[in-house]
Amino acid sequence: MSFAVNGTTGITFNDNTNMATAASLGPRNRIINGNMAIDQRNAGAAINSAATGSFPVDRFVYYTTQTGKFNLQQNAGSVTPPAGFTNYLGCTSTSSYSSLSSDVFVLDQKIEGYNVADLNWGTANAKTVTLSFWVYSSLTGTFGGSFQNSVQNRAYSFSYTISSANTWTYITITIAGDTSGTWITNNGVGIIINWDLGCGSTYRGAAGSWSGSNYLGATGAVSVVGTSGATFYITGVQLEVGSVATPYQFNTYSDQLAQCQRYFSKSYDLGSATGSITGAGVFGFRGIQTVYNEFPVSAPIAMRATPTLTFYSPNSGASGKYYNYSASADVAASSDFLSQNTFTFSSGTGVTANQLCGFQWTLSAEL
Repeated sequence: MSFAVNGTTGITFNDNTNMATAASLGPRNRIINGNMAIDQRNAGAAINSAATGSFPVDRFVYYTTQTGKFNLQQNAGSVTPPAGFTNYLGCTSTSSYSSLSSDVFVLDQKIEGYNVADLNWGTANAKTVTLSFWVYSSLTGTFGGSFQNSVQNRAYSFSYTISSANTWTYITITIAGDTSGTWITNNGVGIIINWDLGCGSTYRGAAGSWSGSNYLGATGAVSVVGTSGATFYITGVQLEVGSVATPYQFNTYSDQLAQCQRYFSKSYDLGSATGSITGAGVFGFRGIQTVYNEFPVSAPIAMRATPTLTFYSPNSGASGKYYNYSASADVAASSDFLSQNTFTFSSGTGVTANQLCGFQWTLSAEL
């Protein structure tokens, strides 16, 4: 590339083929924690017999109609991730189960409407997007998933192939944006992306087109839950505008953590799982009076919406409690104020002047 200095008017570039574009300068990936690095709730521990609504890593949630069919864990099985990655999300089937037509076994991420508003889905100007990810499974064949809107009455089922067992495979899926339906563009659910682990026929449809149905996967896709001990690992998830998959966009760890904290945050150290017995509460205090000892606490960042607040005893890990060290007792904790930015802790009548107490907390504003 050559350039010339034109007096006081500045620099003229004669070849702009290597110039950065707005797309390359700005954030591309609409997925948060696509490299599975943040796991605030579990700190890397397994969720055995995962229940519906479980978060094995931040921003990725597992839904099911049958409990006890999967164990979920960051870096399950301790396989080597794809080059450039250090973490992945692992799902392991605990039994051989034949799904009923109405069964759901799905891993998803819900993308906030603000983060996909520019896609113009639901209009004639809907943009094409490309989903890419790395996947590894003990099974081979055609697997499935889907894109959905918030009320799940618009869906695009997609399929992809894993040809070699226990081998990381790079997948890219390009879809034209939906020109119909209602797509949220505020702090609600903008887009849901599903990975089908064995859903029943009710929730599967033909791949490759938009429909007015609640589809979570593609007809005929492999059922991971159907084979005892079967594994499904995923990482490097990226959703971007356009028909070309670009290399995974890595964020700094601190930026990615802050993105996750908009939806879930905690007082525990990152290496301590929610509900851990930590001995000392991050928020220790001495009682000032018998009634209404109150302390304001700020969230790390403003949360997506007014969150759900849960207190934990650092002594027992019991939820809804704080611990009175002086009296050696768990005591019910409450809050008199809660917003997107802050909350108050209230001790009630469980403490008197000069008694030492402590508590931990979590805030959840998940989609």
